[in-house]
Amino acid sequence: MLSTSFQFWVREGSSSIFHPVTYRSLSSSLKCQEGLQTTENAKFYAISSRFKPFSNKGKTLVIQYTVKHEQKMDCGGGYIKIFSSDLDQKNLNGKSQYYIMFGPDICGFDIKKVHVILFYKNQYHSNKKSIRCKVDGFTHLYTLTLRSDLTYEVKIDADIIESGNIEEDWNLGGLRKLEKSALKMPKKLDKLSQNDQSSDIPSQDWNKHFLDASANKPSEWNSELDGEWQPSVIQKPNYKDRLKSMKMDNLDYKDIWLHQKIENPGYLQEFELAEYENIGVIGLELWQVRSGTIFDNFLITDDENYAADFGQKTWGRTKDPEKEMDMIQAKEEIKKAREEEEQLIRESIKEKYLQTQHVKDEL
Repeated sequence: MLSTSFQFWVREGSSSIFHPVTYRSLSSSLKCQEGLQTTENAKFYAISSRFKPFSNKGKTLVIQYTVKHEQKMDCGGGYIKIFSSDLDQKNLNGKSQYYIMFGPDICGFDIKKVHVILFYKNQYHSNKKSIRCKVDGFTHLYTLTLRSDLTYEVKIDADIIESGNIEEDWNLGGLRKLEKSALKMPKKLDKLSQNDQSSDIPSQDWNKHFLDASANKPSEWNSELDGEWQPSVIQKPNYKDRLKSMKMDNLDYKDIWLHQKIENPGYLQEFELAEYENIGVIGLELWQVRSGTIFDNFLITDDENYAADFGQKTWGRTKDPEKEMDMIQAKEEIKKAREEEEQLIRESIKEKYLQTQHVKDEL
């Protein structure tokens, strides 16, 4: 488990700081809760905390925290980021490279989603599924679990709202295969399914004839008696013009040759997707139009059971009292509004009464 206190780094002119806030529940058995709260509207916020670097290679990684949009967020982020130990905390900004970004983001009616963004091979990859976040004013527990077998889970308030395979849900399954030739194309590969083979059956015009140019008119030939002389007609024995060939099956035919797709032995050889070598900083870097969000109960661990137990001991113990408090506050606000309305009515009646008395006095 990671337990750490936050350090405040502020960029002048563009960012505002978080304000440590104490909030109570109705349960007398619970201690006061402390968290970080945004304090100014339309501001960028940047805060981070460093811890001893570690690698999650071959291990489960669980990231968990609570967020409460006390102001009933209309536009702003509520997500956290996990950074390398190389992060320059003093210059933390939107361009600072991070490993993981996780948590809710709300803006208007269109954007009400949970971000799950992973950094891999110098690119940020977002989960392709649409994961809806909570939009009410209560505290909610957000949990991201990344496992070494490349499965993952996203939980809100201890309930699994999305799960699956990292390769598939981040559109990275293609990296598992490498188009590499397993076999060389045969040198004598015949791509024709049929070959032209000579046919023993000639076409109708196979027997071609022509006049014998070497023939001479006989000397005794009498044109008046024998008619006009015509040279003899002979057949050309080797003539094969317009011979029709038959299509014969080609025994060497092997269709179009395709190289095989084989497992790429170098794929993610150093670190698998969602595994990082030097995790060393957790931070909040976000923009909010309306401030008031409270962040609390940050946890990074490799133990899913511990994370679940920690969530129940923190958020789990305060969620019901928080709702009870909200109901009581709502009733008090209704009561107060009613009393103010009744007061206005009494004052209006009194004013009319005084005006009536003033008219009678004048009469």
